[in-house]
Amino acid sequence: MTTLRPDRLPAPPDAPALPPAAPAAGHARPNRPLAHRVWRGRPEDPRWVRPAFLALLLAIALAYLWNLSASGYANSFYSAAVQAGSRSWKAFFFGSSDAANAITVDKPPAALWPMALSVRVLGLGSWAILAPQVLMGVATAGVLYAAVRRRFSAAAGLIAMVVFALTPVAALMFRFNNPDALLALLMTVTVYCVLRAMEHGRTRWLVWAGVAVGFAFLSKTLQAFLILPPLALLYAVFAPVPVRRRLGQLGLSALATVVAGGWWVAIVELWPASSRPYIGGSQNNSFLELTFGYNGLGRINGDETGSVGGGGGRSGGQWGETGIGRMFNSEIGGQISWLLPAALILLAAGVWLTWRTRRTDTARAAFLAWGGSLLMTALVFSFMAGIFHQYYTVALAPYLAALVGMGTTVLWEERSRWWARGALGGTVVVTALWSYVLLGRTPDHLPWLRWAVLVGGLTGAAGLLIAALIGRRPTLVAVGVSLVASLAGPTAYTLSTLNTGHQGSIVTAGPSAAGSMGRPGGGGRRGPGGTGDAMAGGMRPPGGAGQQGGGTGRPPTGGQGGRQQNGGQPGAVPGTGTAPGAPPGGTGEGGAPAGGGMGGLLGGSTVGAAAEKLLEKDAGDYTWVAAAIGSQNAASYQLATGDPVMAIGGFNGSDPSPTLSQFKKYVEDGRIHYFVAGGTGGGGGNGGTSSEISSWVEKNYKEVTVGSATFYDLTRPIG
Repeated sequence: MTTLRPDRLPAPPDAPALPPAAPAAGHARPNRPLAHRVWRGRPEDPRWVRPAFLALLLAIALAYLWNLSASGYANSFYSAAVQAGSRSWKAFFFGSSDAANAITVDKPPAALWPMALSVRVLGLGSWAILAPQVLMGVATAGVLYAAVRRRFSAAAGLIAMVVFALTPVAALMFRFNNPDALLALLMTVTVYCVLRAMEHGRTRWLVWAGVAVGFAFLSKTLQAFLILPPLALLYAVFAPVPVRRRLGQLGLSALATVVAGGWWVAIVELWPASSRPYIGGSQNNSFLELTFGYNGLGRINGDETGSVGGGGGRSGGQWGETGIGRMFNSEIGGQISWLLPAALILLAAGVWLTWRTRRTDTARAAFLAWGGSLLMTALVFSFMAGIFHQYYTVALAPYLAALVGMGTTVLWEERSRWWARGALGGTVVVTALWSYVLLGRTPDHLPWLRWAVLVGGLTGAAGLLIAALIGRRPTLVAVGVSLVASLAGPTAYTLSTLNTGHQGSIVTAGPSAAGSMGRPGGGGRRGPGGTGDAMAGGMRPPGGAGQQGGGTGRPPTGGQGGRQQNGGQPGAVPGTGTAPGAPPGGTGEGGAPAGGGMGGLLGGSTVGAAAEKLLEKDAGDYTWVAAAIGSQNAASYQLATGDPVMAIGGFNGSDPSPTLSQFKKYVEDGRIHYFVAGGTGGGGGNGGTSSEISSWVEKNYKEVTVGSATFYDLTRPIG
């Protein structure tokens, strides 16, 4: 790219900013075969650039696919919904937890759709569920490179890809089945589209940005809107078109967002509530209530009706201490903050370096777009008082990576100036010192590494400071040492993440750190091979389990959801129907809690062969083979049997669905076979509904014990 020194002759104030890599006027790009264009890339690029880019994409894919099945069903809450969506198109559309459509997950369904389609094609199993997430990670890296490369050097794009892939929380969440993977991809696409619009002021790119935000809303609701203020302000001020046109384009982009995200919301809100599933996470069966309450303002102020607990405020609490230092504390720091100080320094350097350029300069726009997105998201995360988990910070990974790639290469191009060398050296020193601190929080994990990082970082920084005096070869050595020292810490945590299975509702990247809320694998007992099981609870899928048929589950008005046979799968442990090395939670032949705490709220149960056999007997005669309090408990039995299991009260067990009278009607009509004892509603609000149903069942129906698990046969009343 061309140098960004501010003392260069500026273009006219409102001249459109063109990417420096565009071909010279009068010279059209040659008409090359598609295969050649894919392999060769831009004609003006050195020959190594495109092969390096493709090789890096392949390396990311292989690394993220490594040991993928160790996570089993990962978060069984979402895996059960994926399984339901693979059997019933109605469950697919609504994001239902079961194929009989009793209740939905507490998010919109877009993130479930790729996984459900994969399971329809490949059958239920770890790879079918998690491979689409890996592909999203690869796609995010590719889009990130494309966005950075349009205005900066190929090296900047490649560095951004490496930093992104080696961010521990990215290695966690792009191998996990939570909605955050699709959200991060779509947010990266949004920034890319805005930057494309900034080049020539073309409306279509701004409209595509709105479409991306709309679909991101259907992944994780209002979190998709966090980056809109800085991006909208950026375009309103710096776009290379007249002000009136800018405002009109922003209006069209907003309309595209409403259409792309609102079509599904409108259908759900207009659909008769009696013939659709209950909206999980809401207290009034309303998706709008869920969006603006439990998943919206409640996350900011901590007022979340039906939640398992509110925020802790500055003094700390269940979701950790809030404040400006939250992204660096013992719970969050090791997930995302390794290069966060570097990104902030490089953001400041990049903005200062481009400040005197023309208003429409695309390099400054890029720094402001990625930097604004990073700062806005990080600040909201830092001060939100409601439910907050460490893995949310994966949203920051693309923004951070872009800033590091752009800032590093821009300063390197200005290395003839002492202040640029000083900024680079200072960035390396700060990164090495912060890595030393973070590695000290896990002193038993590679204890030598923190000292190697510190010494290497200081040595590399010294070499960068005197680069003008030591010649080209020693300077390149200093650059290499600085890169290795800066990336060694996050690389170690990322490798630990890739080598560990992760299951449950609360998962973290890297080795366990003192004072952290979560742990790799969910934080409980460890299964064979170091796979965490615990708060995770969910069992691994049957080895090589394939899906039988493609039947569709019927809605609550009658009928039975499609069944999946799990027995006799290759590699299954005899008599259990589970894969070799599955976590051992629970005891014997029953369905005991897997150690997840909160009555299985975060982890569900491990289902034994005898319990599975009990539920599968005459399963075709019932709409739901069982009902269990809390979605994680229900998911465990549903994934074990392949049959619909009603999740009473939704995820927390606190949603008022079904009511006691509705449940009695289902039982009277012979639509539920068993009630699973145990489980607890974790939140406030109408959590008493679950307790009412449990008490009524225990008083009126016969108890059936299988191993250590207790069921109530709803076809056998007492007396």
